[in-house]
Amino acid sequence: MNVRHAELADAEDIGRLLHDFNTEYEDVTPGPDVIAARLRPLMESGETLALLLGDGPDGLAVMRFRPSIWTEGLECYLAELYVVPALRGQGRGRALMEAAIQAARAKGADHMELNTGEDDVAARRLYESLGFSRSEGKPDGPVNYYYEREL
Repeated sequence: MNVRHAELADAEDIGRLLHDFNTEYEDVTPGPDVIAARLRPLMESGETLALLLGDGPDGLAVMRFRPSIWTEGLECYLAELYVVPALRGQGRGRALMEAAIQAARAKGADHMELNTGEDDVAARRLYESLGFSRSEGKPDGPVNYYYEREL
């Protein structure tokens, strides 16, 4: 499957896909144009990297990078992973994740973090099949929780 690094010229497509993602899950979205405008400077700075899948494009992974306190490498946060609904279940999410892991390593990250909902069983199965753990690095370790709050 064709996964490529997004360029600034792809910001509109990324904005559309992220808008569709939030709309699908009934989350608030500022709209595709606003998302694209916010994304451009983040991509230019190098702190955000997006990967696109297919000619549509039909899916994306968005990663954020920052220096780590604990290691010499960067921390990579998988901010978004999305495949258009009609094309799910065909390995596109796995292709995006494998490319994201490779891209994060190439950029100097030594670990990747992500979060997903408890009810998103397909995403959890994908992440766990790729070695991500919802516990503190051990199969029998305590469960990690992700919290967020609007400020």
